[in-house]
Amino acid sequence: MKIRDDMTFEPAEYQRRLTELRERMERRNLDAVVITDPENLMYLTDYQTTGYSFFQALVVPLDDEPVMITREMEESNVLARTWVERTRPYPDTGDAIQELVLTLKQIGLGTKRVGYERNSYFFPAYQQDRVHTSFQQGVLMDCFGIVEAGRARKSDAEIAVMRLAARAAEAGMAAGLEAALPGNTENDVAAAISSAMFRAGGEFPAVMPYVTSGPRTMIGHATWEGRTIEPGEHVFLEVGGCYRRYHTALMRTVVNGELSPSLFQAQERMKLALAELRSLMGPGMTVSDADSVVRRVISDNTVDGRLITRSGYSIGIAFPPSWDEGYILSLNPGDFTALEPGMTFHIIPWMWGVDGDKTVGISDTLRITDHGCESFFTIGEDFTVHEHGIGPETTGGPTVLSAVSDTETAENPAP
Repeated sequence: MKIRDDMTFEPAEYQRRLTELRERMERRNLDAVVITDPENLMYLTDYQTTGYSFFQALVVPLDDEPVMITREMEESNVLARTWVERTRPYPDTGDAIQELVLTLKQIGLGTKRVGYERNSYFFPAYQQDRVHTSFQQGVLMDCFGIVEAGRARKSDAEIAVMRLAARAAEAGMAAGLEAALPGNTENDVAAAISSAMFRAGGEFPAVMPYVTSGPRTMIGHATWEGRTIEPGEHVFLEVGGCYRRYHTALMRTVVNGELSPSLFQAQERMKLALAELRSLMGPGMTVSDADSVVRRVISDNTVDGRLITRSGYSIGIAFPPSWDEGYILSLNPGDFTALEPGMTFHIIPWMWGVDGDKTVGISDTLRITDHGCESFFTIGEDFTVHEHGIGPETTGGPTVLSAVSDTETAENPAP
């Protein structure tokens, strides 16, 4: 391992992650693993690129130095960003899978038990079939989840980075709440969010902000399309802030005009769901019980609002197309996994179909502490009401945050 002082975390953090991965490998009788998931590569080595549509893999032997296999152009990211000392780049005209198999054989793993991430987004079936065809003397084993077992609980250093992501998310959300006025387009709102988020030190998120207004809020996972916000309409916003690929996310709602009784009830239901969960959530609580708290409060309404999804999901390292780690852990009924300190979740007690034609949301990103949980955010939860189309008029409304300075780092986060 190359020791360097210009990575996201200190060398000891990466050494710990690698050691714990190898301990899990030993328990599963694996001589090596082939890691292809972009988030897992980032977690283990600090490697990142937007070029992950090309095959890339980290081969981690149980008792030898890891080897990174990348497209030749992407090798610069290995050299500039990571502690990895051994690389095997392939040209655009080369055969990445043959390079992988050849590497395994040349480093003494040709007859060994090798794990691979069978469910990785970026290791498609046709490539896996070719590995099986070429790697006939060794044994290939599905080890999907072996890295995620370490990612589920964030270290103090990771929490510090997520706080910087939260600061960017809050700055973006505050700008979006102010910009979501009649006469502005959804594009105007998205531009305000993005500008503020990036100026506050945020980096490109795995998903750009969700911005929908009026009837478009009923379209799942829709975002800005140039529509002009009309007087009396509401606007749904969901923003994910990113710093060094770590994310935090939050939902908020804007009302242009009077806050109707039904929207007020929806606001109070969502706030209550978050408050009750925060008072109970902590180590030992099961995923199912946490989901039940949110689902029970949200379902108790008279305005036709429904929670039609999971009530939360793990969040942390992410690349497009999604900012969540829900495949590691999601808050759903029937999952009796116990929460542990260091786990981080985006809690989403949103309400679909209020009055039959409105989607609204308030959400929070929480981390499990030794004795409970805490939020990454300080921004108010009440709907932002623009009664006369001139700006926010709500108690507990958004606070515009100052930008993260260039000198603030994961080791020296903003206070």
